[in-house]
Amino acid sequence: MGAKQEVYFHVGLGKVASTYLQKAVFPRMEGVHYISTHSYRKCKTIIPKLSAKKILVSREFDRQLEEEVRWFTSTYPQARVIILLRRHGDWIASQYKRHVKNGWFGSFEAFLDLENDAGYWRQKDLYYAPMLRVISECCTHPPLVLFYEDLKKNRKAFLKSLAGYLGVPTPQVTDKVIHPSFSEKQLKVLRTFCRKVVRRVPVNYQNNKWKHWLLYRPVWAFYHLILYGASFLPDRWVGEEPLIDPVSLRRVNKKFAADWKVVKEW
Repeated sequence: MGAKQEVYFHVGLGKVASTYLQKAVFPRMEGVHYISTHSYRKCKTIIPKLSAKKILVSREFDRQLEEEVRWFTSTYPQARVIILLRRHGDWIASQYKRHVKNGWFGSFEAFLDLENDAGYWRQKDLYYAPMLRVISECCTHPPLVLFYEDLKKNRKAFLKSLAGYLGVPTPQVTDKVIHPSFSEKQLKVLRTFCRKVVRRVPVNYQNNKWKHWLLYRPVWAFYHLILYGASFLPDRWVGEEPLIDPVSLRRVNKKFAADWKVVKEW
């Protein structure tokens, strides 16, 4: 790698517009060689061979963020890290919906236990400030902290800020939604089906490509058929109870309010 090359590292959290950036924005960044998430594991062999002045690597993490940041910056401590954050209640609600879509059938309170921290998602993995401290510890440059809410409110201003950080023109991007969300009705139907019929959460096999495609993907496809079919059911069959109690989300925001204040002032 040339001494004058600039390496940027987008550490995308799940459900914080990472897919949108990876598919609609980063490939259209003029003057930037984009190494997509699919090539992430090979990026340390790819970067030294490039002649581009600016290089952008992107990968989506959640609870693996610290491990992956340390892995990447052990070779590229001068990398400029870009991270998007989302208000805690909205983020964990979106994470819960993603897991329901993939077969999780427990309640939101079992997913994130605010009382005893015995849920599937541990409270420590919902704090943002420790993530930023790890990045600051590993890198010679402070991270660029952006917010999902700003992207939703003013897409053009958000993209201008991002492009300015990279020192390139603001990209012209599509407004098309990359991954449309399923409705609450669809998710409630699938959750009920998995509770009453399946009664177990399918294993993803993330570290085994063959098992993932042979054992998990068929189940994933079947669940999507149920989700699409659920859209045609009358609303009265599903009931009015929300997928997540809004009171629970307000409690999440209250518990993590100090953390949110810290990162907003970072």
